[in-house]
Amino acid sequence: MTDLTGKTVVITGASSGIGAAAARRFADLGAGVVPVGRSPERTEQVAAQIGAEPFIADFAHLEQVRHLASTLLERLPRIDVLANNAGALVPSRRVTADGHELTFQANHLAPFLLTHLLLPRLRESAQQGPVRVVTTSSLGNRFGRLRMDDLEWEKRRYGEGWIAYSTTKLMNILFTRELARRNTEIEAFSFNPDPGRRKKNRDADAVATRFAAETRLGRLIVRTPLRRIRLTGDDGAGPLVWLATSPEVGGASGAYFDGFAKDAKVHRQADDPGLAAQLWERSAELVKPYI
Repeated sequence: MTDLTGKTVVITGASSGIGAAAARRFADLGAGVVPVGRSPERTEQVAAQIGAEPFIADFAHLEQVRHLASTLLERLPRIDVLANNAGALVPSRRVTADGHELTFQANHLAPFLLTHLLLPRLRESAQQGPVRVVTTSSLGNRFGRLRMDDLEWEKRRYGEGWIAYSTTKLMNILFTRELARRNTEIEAFSFNPDPGRRKKNRDADAVATRFAAETRLGRLIVRTPLRRIRLTGDDGAGPLVWLATSPEVGGASGAYFDGFAKDAKVHRQADDPGLAAQLWERSAELVKPYI
């Protein structure tokens, strides 16, 4: 087991599910954990469990992301791991106060902005030891389709948001690969949190993630025997912590993992370096007012 004493781990989406479980695991390994969440109550509860200070930021507001980054840079002399774990699936198309489609902003633009603002500290920290950025993607990336002319879902049918969500998970992979290409001193990984094993007991329901709870399919899963196949926070935390700490994955920067398996199948667009560069440049333009 890796000893993380003296290491600093920033993890978003830490108020519940995978993020909360991973925060506890990192703390158990001795890391100084910085839990970031949208819900003050749940984030404070997780922080109290691990003896940490909670940081609150709603990724539907990019100004809050900028404020978060500024605070972290003031408080943290080094960052060894940045876990971009926060994400959402919303059942209908919504536009944020910043003027962006909510799923696109929460799942891609906000973590892009946070990572961009923290990059100077991440690079500095890399001079003293390995630094990793781990981004939670999804098997759903295979069902997305990135259109650079319709990042905000203004031209396509949104439905219940599953394809929009899947497209942002594809963006997570492209972002990770471009981050690795542009910053060779930092190791970057994306992953599908399902480790390939399901808890078969009823207790798993108590800690299952809140993912997609507002959609019809999500509610169907909760109310039927399908609830037994839901991913639990503890399940998904395993690959995240492993990617953040294991020496085994060193040298694979930019890779996508399906649980613990490297070089898993992805959407064909995920292997397009030109598209990754385009997405990066366009994202930088969109968040420029907050840099």
